[in-house]
Amino acid sequence: MAGGPTGHTNGMGLDSAPSPTLAPHTDTDQPRRALANIRAYVGHRMVASDFPLDDVPAHLREPDSAVWIDLCGPSPAQLAELAARLGLHELAVEDALQQRQRPKVDRYATHEFANVYAAWLDPRTCRLRTSELAAFVTKNVLVTVRKDDRFDIDQVVRRWDAQEDLPGNQVAVLLHGLLDFVVDGHYQVVQDLDERIESLEDAVFDERGPQEDVQRLSFQLRKSLVNLRRISAPMREVLGALMHRDRRIAESQLLPYFEDINDHVLRATEWADSLRDLVTTILDTRLAVQSNRLNIISKKVTSWAAIIAVPTAITGFYGQNVPYPGFSAASGVIVSSALIVLASLVLYVIFRRKDWL
Repeated sequence: MAGGPTGHTNGMGLDSAPSPTLAPHTDTDQPRRALANIRAYVGHRMVASDFPLDDVPAHLREPDSAVWIDLCGPSPAQLAELAARLGLHELAVEDALQQRQRPKVDRYATHEFANVYAAWLDPRTCRLRTSELAAFVTKNVLVTVRKDDRFDIDQVVRRWDAQEDLPGNQVAVLLHGLLDFVVDGHYQVVQDLDERIESLEDAVFDERGPQEDVQRLSFQLRKSLVNLRRISAPMREVLGALMHRDRRIAESQLLPYFEDINDHVLRATEWADSLRDLVTTILDTRLAVQSNRLNIISKKVTSWAAIIAVPTAITGFYGQNVPYPGFSAASGVIVSSALIVLASLVLYVIFRRKDWL
């Protein structure tokens, strides 16, 4: 299909994509409601911000210029209007509007499309929270589309401002800062999960603590690790695509910086895999501890039942209405009482030596 994607490739191809031409638009009220941030750069220096979309063509006419446009929760009509201005492909626009897309990089004739997830851990419930972001990338325009306002774009902006000295194309520098923020968030989640798992290890052998909470937390931690790997592992493909030799997004000057992000992705993924195995081991250990405790309790109950059974047998024997040694005499009471005490003591000593009591 003409104008369609050239393939879901591992690359960005910014240099081969033509620069977007913003079509003139008279009605700008609707897109401005979704417009959260906008910046213009010349080189690596920001020259303007918070200006109308209609001023974007003027900024792009500057040499070595770039523009960042940020939308938060746009409606289909709002994003379609911006897509018409920038010449964005309808399939990429559809992916940007849909929820729960896989982290990926898709290449189109005039632009590139990326989808990533920011993640953080709820400290109270240990649930993994995520926020999805889509990005349209051209040679001199970066458009970010946040599905909700939970994605902390202000942190990304502060990271960009602190890395003004990075070399390379400004859009590539902005994309690097965005991916660096996302991957660092994944790594921080793994660290937080590791700390919670350490505390969980101590709770497994704490007989005084509520074991139901231990089991519930174990399953929640494992679920969070599985969900984290679901959004973190595909980032290896995303970074691999950006660093592909026949693509130009990770230029030679920026390649070490993208490789550093890729290293963090690998470390976070491997760490999450090891923690998931550790949580499984903790669950198995908890079941083994419970089984051991049950065996100990069973032995104690059985031992006390045996001790109680002996006096019951003796008193039952002496309760018969037939003559026996000491029948209807005080000596019978003394002998039976002595037998009860002696037999119970003997059984108690035997069970203690066997560690049943």
